[in-house]
Amino acid sequence: MPILTLDQVHDGRDIVHRHMPPTPTHHWPLLSNRTGCEVWVKHENHTPTGAFKVRGGLVYLSKLKETEPDCPGVISATRGNHGQSVARAAAAVGMKSVIVVPHGNNPEKNAAMKAFGAELIEHGEDFQEALEFTMELATERGLHLVPAFHPWLLMGVSTYALELFEAHRDLDTVYVPVGMGSGICSLITVRDLLGLDTKLVGVVAENAPAYALSFDAGKPVSTNTADTIADGVACRAPDAQAVKIICEGADRIVSIEEDEFLDAMAAYFVDTHNAAESAAAGPLAGLLKERDTMAGKKVGLIMSGGNSDREMFRDVLARNVGQ
Repeated sequence: MPILTLDQVHDGRDIVHRHMPPTPTHHWPLLSNRTGCEVWVKHENHTPTGAFKVRGGLVYLSKLKETEPDCPGVISATRGNHGQSVARAAAAVGMKSVIVVPHGNNPEKNAAMKAFGAELIEHGEDFQEALEFTMELATERGLHLVPAFHPWLLMGVSTYALELFEAHRDLDTVYVPVGMGSGICSLITVRDLLGLDTKLVGVVAENAPAYALSFDAGKPVSTNTADTIADGVACRAPDAQAVKIICEGADRIVSIEEDEFLDAMAAYFVDTHNAAESAAAGPLAGLLKERDTMAGKKVGLIMSGGNSDREMFRDVLARNVGQ
């Protein structure tokens, strides 16, 4: 049974669309030539924070304000896009936000979170260490801890899935990056609510395989490291509820090498002149990896965000990926 009802997804859409319009889904002929498929890209890089996560933050903070009007503030851990979402949404409802990131985090994402009004704290060597510290700090300061996976977040993120599937009900397959799972779980939920047959493929980094291992095992499997340039999928401790939804509703998980992320970022820029961040380029990398078996099919790609740092993107632009 889906975690949400269609009425809840529609309610989420009402909240999200009070703050932002639907994002476009474009067909790019050059991408179709490159992949041998009819490719449609859902441009979540065109949201107010440059990533899909803002949808979940807007719904979560709106619901929190309704249920806990005296809440003193929120705190969350992030590698960037979730934190921007929480900061942006907290400002919209008039609430304080504290965001914890690991040391060495994307400096431009850090600057964006502070610009949205968050107090930014650096702690730990990776997301998991930042998250564990955040849990301690939430208790110490009496702040509400916003998790990385929650039905309210899913209610918001599911609105991009609804936009996509209402426009293109005949997609054979959709590729989506898997960080903590809200993106792919939203697609699974909305697909099932609409009664569609679209196959859903999760994309992870070979260097951060927790969700791939979990999918294969049918239960959560953690890893000791998640050392990947694709910070949006740098997870080493998967959410149990997300794993259950993915195991029941995804067709498969594809693992991507570091160079494949970079090549896909370059291909996106060459073919569409959109700047996809590394994790957001993962779906294109996954499709290119499976090009032979996907030839001729109508495929959706979730460009989940465009918040790449300048130094990485400078290197991306120097890569030769043809056309």
